Amino acid sequence: MKRKIRMSEKLLIFCYSIVLLFLLLHDWVPLGTLNDVEAVKADKSTNELLLTTLIGVTQILLLMGIVLFYFGRKHPLWIKLWLIIHPACIFAGAIMDWWLPYLFGIGAEERVERYSQMFGDTHAFLPVMHGIVPNTLHTIFHMSLFFCIILMIYISLTKNTKLEHIKKLSA
Repeated sequence: MKRKIRMSEKLLIFCYSIVLLFLLLHDWVPLGTLNDVEAVKADKSTNELLLTTLIGVTQILLLMGIVLFYFGRKHPLWIKLWLIIHPACIFAGAIMDWWLPYLFGIGAEERVERYSQMFGDTHAFLPVMHGIVPNTLHTIFHMSLFFCIILMIYISLTKNTKLEHIKKLSA
């Protein structure tokens, strides 16, 4: 059966590609004012960075592999749930680490000094609140991950009308 890949599926892979690039590069490759590799290395050991990178990259590659396997095909319910719940858990971590402290001050006191050291010299377009500010690179990462979740919810709740049309023609 011929696969008919939806634009939403292509956008999903694009957003996951941004997430993957972030995870691969942000702690290792200097990206001008978007990151401060030396400051991160001063806070975390190379082994910690390797482990964190490996775990994050493995998770995203797994999600991308599943998405690509089901490109243009009907997703079983458990796959739909996995592709929503797994990135939602990652996003929940981002909310707890960045956005709750930033917006509401929850846990900000413990993060101010560390975040200032690691991200104080990086570009941010938001104002400082509660002593911290999510930098631009992390904001792009969080928004891309959020869009992955929204796109997967959309894909799960809508039918691939082109796929349905092909099934009717072949019947």
